[in-house]
Amino acid sequence: MKKYVAEFFGTFWLVLGGCGSAVLAANFGGEGNPLGLGFVGVSLAFGLTVLTMAYAVGHISGGHFNPAVSFGLLAGKRFSGSDLLPYIVAQVLGAIAAGAILLLIASGNPDFILSDPSNPTPLATNGYGSHSPGGYGLFSALVTEIVMTFMFLLIIMGATDRLAPGGFGPVAIGLGLTLIHLISIPVTNTSVNPARSTGVALFCGNVELIAQLWLFWLAPIIGGVLGGWVYATFFETATETRPLEPIEPTVKQ
Repeated sequence: MKKYVAEFFGTFWLVLGGCGSAVLAANFGGEGNPLGLGFVGVSLAFGLTVLTMAYAVGHISGGHFNPAVSFGLLAGKRFSGSDLLPYIVAQVLGAIAAGAILLLIASGNPDFILSDPSNPTPLATNGYGSHSPGGYGLFSALVTEIVMTFMFLLIIMGATDRLAPGGFGPVAIGLGLTLIHLISIPVTNTSVNPARSTGVALFCGNVELIAQLWLFWLAPIIGGVLGGWVYATFFETATETRPLEPIEPTVKQ
């Protein structure tokens, strides 16, 4: 059960830290945003959640925190299919718990309005069309989520390759997720993670946003599977190319 609990809390922190920064801190300070995190700050927050929890519990569960990553690692032959469903259940439950906590905290502010018509992404939800921060349509959202998740899996697979520098994988993965958000927040508010999208959408109070969830499951999983397969097929380190391990002397000096 340790790895499932680790995935629960890892995803919980990703959603609470990432979406929480967007809801609670992005625009803090009012007009001119003198104190708020802003666009760049939210992007960095998502990257930091993955980086910190990858170091905290990655050695227990592998640090997926994302159904698309689990599918991608399965396609890349880095993950067992028998664990796929329990991982996804743990991830989604962690995201839902974080969404509930975030709503509870945000509701403590009398100015917080969940159904604010001027906010197309309440509770940091993902969307397209009228629910895209930049007004991007379905096709743009689909392409963005597939490509961004594809690149995310290439980063994950490469950073954790047997020949990659040891101990630095979480840094590359966290910075990769930050860059992905810098690119795609205007398009979909950045998902690349079906659990993250589900965890806040269920509490957003908008039926239209819940109806758009299908894209934020389908596109990231497609991108994740393609990314995992491409890395395993074209870039995976062959066993025979691994550097030889030092041979310990058999005769005591």
